[in-house]
Amino acid sequence: MLLDILPLKNNTARLVRAYGEAPCIALPSALPAPEGGSWAVTELGDYCFSESPRNLPAPDAVCRYAVGEDGSAVLTRAFGRDRTGRHRRYDLDFGTAPEEDLHPVCGNFLEEAVLPDSLRVIGSCAFYNCRRLRTLSVGAGELTVGSDVFLNCFALADLIVRADPEQATGLFALVNNITEAVRALFWCPGEAAPRAGLWYPAYWEDVEESPAHILLHTFSGQGYHYRQCFLDGKILCAEYDAIFPDGHASEDKDIMAMLCFDRLRWPWGLTEQAKAPYTAFLKANTGRVVARLLKAQDLDSLKALLALDVLDAAGFAEAAALAVQAEQAAAAALLADAAYSRQAAKPNRKRYDFDF
Repeated sequence: MLLDILPLKNNTARLVRAYGEAPCIALPSALPAPEGGSWAVTELGDYCFSESPRNLPAPDAVCRYAVGEDGSAVLTRAFGRDRTGRHRRYDLDFGTAPEEDLHPVCGNFLEEAVLPDSLRVIGSCAFYNCRRLRTLSVGAGELTVGSDVFLNCFALADLIVRADPEQATGLFALVNNITEAVRALFWCPGEAAPRAGLWYPAYWEDVEESPAHILLHTFSGQGYHYRQCFLDGKILCAEYDAIFPDGHASEDKDIMAMLCFDRLRWPWGLTEQAKAPYTAFLKANTGRVVARLLKAQDLDSLKALLALDVLDAAGFAEAAALAVQAEQAAAAALLADAAYSRQAAKPNRKRYDFDF
């Protein structure tokens, strides 16, 4: 992977462009400076991962680095001067490739991006038209985010925040730049599972001009209200949970069922009072969750659903039919074993013989 970096003040730097042959990219937090020391990668430039970059700096203003699979970085060009000893050839994953053959990691090619802990600014339209971007991972630091950062990122499903849900993060800035449904997973490095999974349903914004030439903003969908449950970068857990009881009726039931499932499987800050409506809705809509998990072939999540004990006899029958329809034998066997265990755990009814 190659990175074009623009130096900034105070030993910081901005990513201008990335090149490589893999659709999943992990950016380093720091890079060696040409004159010694290091630069912290604190910014993503405008249109950084867009297929149509704009206002790129001149070649003699940037530095190019080759980043290996282990994350180590080597300076290959400094302000237009080759540092490898090769004529018009640059190190790509510690091999060689002509500059005209460099493949930008951008647009429909990009599928996953792991941003460094040092990042503090995401420029406008940084991920513009990245239609296959599915997952974005960010650190615990607060973020300043430009406009239209995720415009046309229709596949973006998960924001992985490498932090504890109690910490202040840049999640508020991210979800308020995404109007489609998206899930945030608070997943600390090295841990086997997230500590919290919070869904932010879709919402729509309408702007109308009144006869007095006053712009009126209206919002449709509870997703807007979910996105306001922050204070100083921290999640307001009670406010988030208070939306569901009266706010799910007009929402996408598939999304709301997943919201309930993830809220119950990772119950960070969940009170018994808030748990009740989530459980009731999930019991009535287990088929929606099962169908989604079968499509993703996610057996671990199916096991988590079974552990919540929200499927009754009708729910097991529906789930088994869905597994058969999806031709997933492993899921069908898992459901059959769970249904049998549940039935076997029930106390036997007493029987009485009357001898006349």
